[in-house]
Amino acid sequence: MVMTRRVVLGLLVTLGLLLPLGLLAAAPASAHEVRNVGAYQFVVGWGTEPAYVGQENSVQLILSSRATGKPVVNLGTSLKVMVMFGSQMQDFALEPTFDPDTGLGTPGDYRAWLFPTAPGNYTFHFIGTIGTQHIDQRFTSGPTTFNTVQDPTASEFPVQTPTMTELSQRVNVSLPRLATSSQTSRAQIFGIMGLAVGAAGLAVALVALLRRRA
Repeated sequence: MVMTRRVVLGLLVTLGLLLPLGLLAAAPASAHEVRNVGAYQFVVGWGTEPAYVGQENSVQLILSSRATGKPVVNLGTSLKVMVMFGSQMQDFALEPTFDPDTGLGTPGDYRAWLFPTAPGNYTFHFIGTIGTQHIDQRFTSGPTTFNTVQDPTASEFPVQTPTMTELSQRVNVSLPRLATSSQTSRAQIFGIMGLAVGAAGLAVALVALLRRRA
């Protein structure tokens, strides 16, 4: 009887430990939007979160079959993603992270690599086909979907560095000043040259006048 109780308690403890692990393994990536799209499940978000301006990141698509629950590993080039920010947009190719030859990576995990250069919400627009199914889906970052791109300044330590956007803005502000300064410097140089030529002319005239008097 005592042995039976010990066995039962052991099984309960084992299940108690394994159940959370199983739930973690089945859970989608943190801060990603999960959406059923026809015969497939899309899990979409930034590959690295939190997402910061000026740091390499990626659009992450974890793609699986709803019928079998298995990852889709033969996507090929039939699907692309357009990254949108305000009125700006650009197409990116989706690359698999799984290598069937070495077994490295995660099956069904596809990435489009980029450097987000402005803080705010981004939209990932997936266009193309998966098998015979047409795909036209938009995923936008936000409080209930996936991370908004942030300015990294608040998280930088011990030295805060300007972002690429800030550097670009500073250059744009400085260029007109440099151009004006350059024009002023040129004007000063030409003025000095003019004075030098004038002085030389006066010297020549003075020498000629003294010779005549002599």
